[in-house]
Amino acid sequence: MVITMVMIIQGKLASAGPAFVTFLIALSISFRGFKALKGLAFTVFILGVATLALYYPHLFLEYQGFELAQLITPLIQLIMFGTGSSMGIKDFVALSKSPRTVIIGVIAQFTIMPVLAFLLAETIGFPDEISAGLILLGCASTSVTAGLFSILAKANVALAITVTSVTTLLAPFLIPLLMKVFAGGYVQIEVWSLMWNMTKMVLLPIGAGLLFNKLLSGKAKWLDASMPYLSMFGIALINAIIMAAGKESILNIGLLLMTAVLIHNLLGYFFGYWAARFCGMNERDCRTIAITTGMQNAGMVTGIAKLMGKIGTVGLASAICGPLMGLTASVITSYWGEKPVEDTKESAQV
Repeated sequence: MVITMVMIIQGKLASAGPAFVTFLIALSISFRGFKALKGLAFTVFILGVATLALYYPHLFLEYQGFELAQLITPLIQLIMFGTGSSMGIKDFVALSKSPRTVIIGVIAQFTIMPVLAFLLAETIGFPDEISAGLILLGCASTSVTAGLFSILAKANVALAITVTSVTTLLAPFLIPLLMKVFAGGYVQIEVWSLMWNMTKMVLLPIGAGLLFNKLLSGKAKWLDASMPYLSMFGIALINAIIMAAGKESILNIGLLLMTAVLIHNLLGYFFGYWAARFCGMNERDCRTIAITTGMQNAGMVTGIAKLMGKIGTVGLASAICGPLMGLTASVITSYWGEKPVEDTKESAQV
């Protein structure tokens, strides 16, 4: 850190790469030793990998003539398989026991976030493909980490998992339609082609994961234990590839796009919470809807950008979103985690 700061003061930021990256990776490792900071370790690690990609983009563009961007789709499929393997029928029980709360969460995800993203894109006036990427981020399903952050926020974990599962399964059908409505003026959207490609990228791997969960869960313990780490590796590599491919765009509009993504994320928490409160939901469920609304599945967005052949532009918002979302979610859930939940109304339970 000291070396990095000295080089920045001396105006040598362009040469500070090795020290800067080492600082972030070491910081990530050190965070794992502190309970209060452990949740930020992966976020800081992603920042370190993204910084490495910006300083040395050639490392993530190709290897011996092979374009590393070709790995994005199979990596997303691997992550979706991991999502499916961690799901089960129990995750959908809340849908039958308390359908109203689940429906509110799903509607909030697919209305509040696309509208916010569209308004931000229209207001700021990014280049067309960058605007389309911001809108695509807004159209995404709930992040698979929403359940984890719901635990930290003393929210309704069962509801978070169910909303995440339902929005993920609906994503291949709703995202192309929402993109046509909100982003059709920025880029050409082939609705049916996108639906089919997303089905192959999302639904089929999730189906395979569900089948694995049903038939082999617990019988291949090495695979059960390794899936979270494989998913984290995939997310880190995907972010690095996007950062490397979009380096020029990041350097030109990175701060403005980061601001837009941050505003989008924070407004998602705000409007998600108050939409649930307006619908008469209790505090635990309001916190849950805030989290599931504000947290987008950035990995899925990256895969869609790859399907569109615009990973270095449409995919930039999702690459920026990953670390920012992890940071804001950690802060807001830590705040809620310190506040007791006093509700007389019953929450949706599994």
